[in-house]
This record gives sequence, C-alpha cells and structure tokens, in this order.
Amino acid sequence: MSDEQLGMHRPITRRDFLHGLGAGAAAVWTAGGSAAADVAAPAAAQDAPGYYPPTLTGMRGSHPGSFEAAHALRDGATWPAVADTGEDYDLIVVGGGISGLAAAHFFRTRSAPDSRILILENHDDFGGHAKRNEFHLDGRLHLLNGGTLEIDSPRPYGPVAAGLLKTLGIDVAGLAKKVEHRHFYEQHGLYAGVFFDAETFGSDRLVVGMGDRRPLAECLAEAPLSARARREIAALEQAKIDYLPGMSSAQKKDRLSRISYEAFLRDVVGVDTSVLNYYYARTMGEWGCGTDAVSALDCWGFDFPGFQGMQLEKGSTARMSFTAGGYEDTGGSARLHFPDGNATIARLLVRDLIPAAVPGGDAIDVVTARVNYAALDRADARIRLRLNSMAVRVRHLGEPRLGTPVEVTYVRAGRAFKARARSTVLAGYNMMIPYLCPELPDEQKAALHGLIKTPLVYTSVALKDWRAFRRLNLASVYAPGSYHCELRLNPQVDIGAYRSPKSADEPILLHMVRTPCQRGLPELAQHEAGRRELLATPFATFEREIRSQLARTLHAGGFDPARDITAITVNRWPHGYAPEPNPLWDPDGPESTRPYYIGRAQFGSIAIANSDSGGSAYTDIAIEQGYRAVDELLRS
Repeated sequence: MSDEQLGMHRPITRRDFLHGLGAGAAAVWTAGGSAAADVAAPAAAQDAPGYYPPTLTGMRGSHPGSFEAAHALRDGATWPAVADTGEDYDLIVVGGGISGLAAAHFFRTRSAPDSRILILENHDDFGGHAKRNEFHLDGRLHLLNGGTLEIDSPRPYGPVAAGLLKTLGIDVAGLAKKVEHRHFYEQHGLYAGVFFDAETFGSDRLVVGMGDRRPLAECLAEAPLSARARREIAALEQAKIDYLPGMSSAQKKDRLSRISYEAFLRDVVGVDTSVLNYYYARTMGEWGCGTDAVSALDCWGFDFPGFQGMQLEKGSTARMSFTAGGYEDTGGSARLHFPDGNATIARLLVRDLIPAAVPGGDAIDVVTARVNYAALDRADARIRLRLNSMAVRVRHLGEPRLGTPVEVTYVRAGRAFKARARSTVLAGYNMMIPYLCPELPDEQKAALHGLIKTPLVYTSVALKDWRAFRRLNLASVYAPGSYHCELRLNPQVDIGAYRSPKSADEPILLHMVRTPCQRGLPELAQHEAGRRELLATPFATFEREIRSQLARTLHAGGFDPARDITAITVNRWPHGYAPEPNPLWDPDGPESTRPYYIGRAQFGSIAIANSDSGGSAYTDIAIEQGYRAVDELLRS
C-alpha cells in the first residue's frame, strides 16, 4: 500500500522531538559547555502549566532528550563547568523507577522521618520502565502500559515486596477478582489468531482460533504451510512422543538445558524450516529473543509443545532460568494488571513520598488521578523528585571506605549541576554505573558492563473503533514473521471511575510488541544489535510498519489504517528487560559468581539498586533490591 493509503499523511504526532524539555530548553546540548556562574537553574519543564508527559504520543520510552548525555559520557565527554546548587541531602537516589522510588520509601521509613531525599530521573516522567500511556478518545480516558505490564513474578512475592504493596494499599488477589475481566473477549466470541506473512510463509493469511476454539487440523488446513509442516505442528502440539528415548529425566533435562528450543525442533525432532519459523517468535514476549537463544528446558518450563511425551519430572534444575524455574517450582505469584500496568505502583510510591503531587487516597482512585508535576520538586519539601536530570558523575568527597559524603553531578536542560548527600543509591541501568563511578574496582566494573539488557518495543495504537476485530472474531494475534510479533486489544479492567470499552463501536487501544533480536547470534550479541537498531530507527519507520502490518492482518475485517488509527505511541526501550541468567550462554555456579551479584556490591556511601542487580526483570525484584541497597547504607 502507498503511504497515502496507509494514512501517513494523517494529522497525528509523528515527529521525533525533545519531549518535556520545555520551551527554550530543547536547544542542542554540548558536553563541556559552560554553566552560568550563578546556580539559578533554567525554568523547569515539570513546573510549567499543563506539563503532563503521560499524554504525549510519538516516540516515548527512552525518548529523545533522555539518554544523549549518558551516551556522551560513555564517549568521553566531561563537564568542567558545574554549577553548585548548594543542596545537601541525607540521600540522593539516581533513578526514579520503581526500585529508586522504593529505595526512597525504605530510607525514609527506616531513618529519621525528616530525612531529606532527592530523586534524579533522566526521563521526563517518573516510573522508569513502569510507563503510563494516557489517551483521551471521544472524551473518555483510555490507559495502557508503555512498559511493565503487571504485578507478576515467577515466585510468590517475599515479605519485603509484599509488605510494600500492602503499605501502598494494593490487595493483589482481591483487586484482580474485582476489576479484571480476563475472559471478556473470549466470552464475547473473540479469540486468538495467527498471522502468516508472505515474506516468511509465502502468502499473507490470518487464521483465527488456531488451537483455541477450533480443531487444530481445521486451522492448519487454512495456513500457508506444506502438508509436512502441518503434520509436524500437529504432532508437536498433540502427540505424546519421547524424542530422547533411553535417557532418564535428569539426563534429558541436562541435554535440553544445553540446546535451544529451535535446535531441539531442528536437530532432535527434525522439523521443516517453516515449522521453525512458526515457533520462532513464541519466546519473544517473555525473553525478548527468539527460540534460537532460549533453552529447550526453559521452554518446557513454560509448557511449550513437544515435551508432553518425554516424561520429564516436575521441578526445576540448576540449569533453568529464574523465570522458568520459578514458575515450575511455585506456580508464580498472584497477578494483577492495572490499566496502565505497574505505573500505578509508581504513582502510589510518589503519593507516599510527596502527597501533594498525587491526589486521592487509595489504590483505586490513583488510576484516574491527575498528577501535579509542579509539586514534585518544591524547594521547601523534604523529598524532591527532579525530572529530565541525567546523572553524569557520582564521587565520594573523601575516602570511600570511611563513609564520606557523595557528590552527584547531573545534566539538566543542557547545563551541569551538582548536589551532595550523606548516602547515594544508584537505581538506573547497571551498564552506566562504571561511567558514573570510574573509581569502582575493576572486577565490579567489568561485571556491571556485562549486564546487557534486552531491547524491546511496546507500541500503543489508538483505534476509532474495533469493528474489524469484531467481524473477524479476533482479540489477539501472534505474528511470527512480522515487524511486531504480537498484538492484542487492551485488557478489560474496570477500576474506580475507569471503565474499559465494551462495544466494538467505541474507541480502544491496541498493544503491540516488537523485540529487535538478530537471529543466529548469541543472546547478548542479539541484544546489542537490537539496541543499535532501535536507536537508529525513526518514528516514521515505526508508524509505516504499524500501519502496514495492521492493514495486512485485518483487511478482511474492513480495517482501514488511514481511517481507523487515531494516535500512535511507540515506547522504545533500547535497555529493556533486566538480564537474567541463561543456561545456554552462562556457566553454572553459585549466585556469588554471577555478574549481577558482583556488580551490586556496596562502595562506601554508594549502594546499587535495580532489577539488574537481582538478575530478573520483575517488579518484586526491583523492590527487594531497593530495600537491600538501603539496608546496606543504614548498616554501614
């Protein structure tokens, strides 16, 4: 289709610009530029009337303006002229995500109630990966997670994380029963589908209800697959075959831990290439990479097909990932999806720390509350949250082992400033910490550098209605060869004053997932290549791919991308999921030998807290690491 047919000319936000830096503050920043002799900072964007980043569309996530100073630091930039704010705090937290906000909460509750705390956040909004996408369509509020999806973990929440949720007023199991409608679409005749794209499978074809509400053989008959491929998929899904006969369960598990799921299908089962392509993207949502980079044992832990006849004993092994092993051992934690994902947790933490910024009183009304961003960084407040502020240097003012104060330099609106604190928690990405603190031991810096996060994209698309989905009896799509590997209608959640659309004639939000992995490379090399791709991809490319994919997938339902798409938000995360141990690539050994364990060591008055430091990309881990970091500081 042409750009005009796709709707590329339609008046929606499609420019890459510096969101949230404020008028006059978006001028090109230059490392080493001069700061004014006085310490008067430019007018803060977050204090301006109408400042409200959740409603911004276009390129979000790691948006333009949020990372340039960090990349300059990596490339050797310095800031010789730094304005001294004269500010002294008990604690400075670098990073306003859930781990950093939790660290501030734990520090305040475990130290003096009048402790002075400054939180520095490089993005234009707080929450880190817990990003809120807020749309107002036909006068109605619509929310979608631009990052962290839900309260969910491979293991039950421990006392620290569960205790914080209780303090914030979140009854996970109780709220889930009251507000979520997980089977709404199915109950209304809308099911999962698979889109086979022409580039991968020979022709475009949407098959609805595959293995769900229709017989598998009937669905496979509609797929653009050879007779052999159809037989092999049917056998994998339904037959009970032992593909490793003559081996014990332990021997089979060890073998499966050392090969990828793709290698299992190709070399052990012996399937056709089109079958490999069909299953390739099944792992992307959970691991951020294809089946070529995830162990077959981990996939068994997630009930992937092909293992039902292999008589594998339940229970994890040392060579399973935290994710698969946890679910296999415990069944996981209770689950709850707020309309904006775990951005609600971030909002509740900010309300706990700075009550004037978030009106309301419970975990229900916070969903529709409008944050007063001008209240986040008031001079007379004991706790302050400063947005659009990238830390570029963190150093002790004396010998680290003596617990001396810490000076933090940060860049905001093109100028460098510094403040001091008795203690500091670094709650950003671990890969950046060696650049912030070059005095760290070499072994620790090497471990931090090795913690490469998984890049991914969560795209939110506003539709004027969802009649095409209704006509196709469709609620979600798995698209193994497409630009986005999956898409789904916004989950149905009704909480407080927030209501999800129930009629297909109403506007709705669509969630799409892309993981820019590079097939055939080792996992970390895939992530590095994916990160480079994301940073080099302009919004216009995302928009064109989104419109084209939806047009091709939904055309039989009468979908018109030029008419039906009203807004697009691309949540780009070049540094996305926290790295987890992968048995395919990581050696066995105790936790003390893991890079995340070595990298999180306390360094004088500096502690480290983030999900990277816990070796798992889950909210409970982020909370627990915030607690651990504060505990280290208060005990030293």
